[in-house]
Amino acid sequence: MPWLASLLGAILFYTTLPLPSSWPASLERIARWVPLVGLFLGLILLGSNFGLTQLHYPEFVRAGLLVAALAWLTGGLHLDGAADTADGLAVFDPERRLAVMRDSLTGAFGVMALSIILLLKTVALSALLTTDRLWGLPLALGWARWGQLVAIAGFPYLRPEGKGAIHRQTLKMPQDLLLGPGALLAYSAVWYGGQPQAWPWILLSNSMGSLIAGAVALGLGRKLGGHTGDSYGAVVEWAEVLILCALTMGLG
Repeated sequence: MPWLASLLGAILFYTTLPLPSSWPASLERIARWVPLVGLFLGLILLGSNFGLTQLHYPEFVRAGLLVAALAWLTGGLHLDGAADTADGLAVFDPERRLAVMRDSLTGAFGVMALSIILLLKTVALSALLTTDRLWGLPLALGWARWGQLVAIAGFPYLRPEGKGAIHRQTLKMPQDLLLGPGALLAYSAVWYGGQPQAWPWILLSNSMGSLIAGAVALGLGRKLGGHTGDSYGAVVEWAEVLILCALTMGLG
């Protein structure tokens, strides 16, 4: 089944999760699955939080461990892109900007961006851990990665020789753009079935998730004049942060 091989390829590409070598995996059209990968990662984090709760870890420590776990599960793939993009945005010349983003060394702006991202994620998760809104975590991760699909579909790829160019070349519209939201809404229905009283946060998670993810993809795309593999990662990271922060509205 080609779709299954593509899904397994997405798991191998976007995460560090090991899969049996005997399982068929293909990198063909893997970008369509990235929101589902985010949803899956969010479910893993929910399970991890349950285990940490049984060990009586305090909320802030749990939040830090979950953020660290997410970085490990993704191999820092999107964090690296966010750092490179921040360094590139500090340069005004477009040609020089792409060269800076290709540089494997992280500059001061990249370090600042990573610090802000990790801090805000930890603080936002810490605020959510004692509420029923934590069930919005898989939606935050899924919608953030849907923003990457918006970036792929809506903007030219700035490096024809880059690895990310294949995503745009093989993307099929509109079905690939709608697959992720369908899965995220299905998860929302399950959440609603278990916690009907949480419907305002379910609505907030999906509405803010889609709007923020799309806005980040569009904003970075316009600023850069297109997207690269690094800015795809930046879209994911900044959308995750902003969606998680949005989920804490009213907790104060």
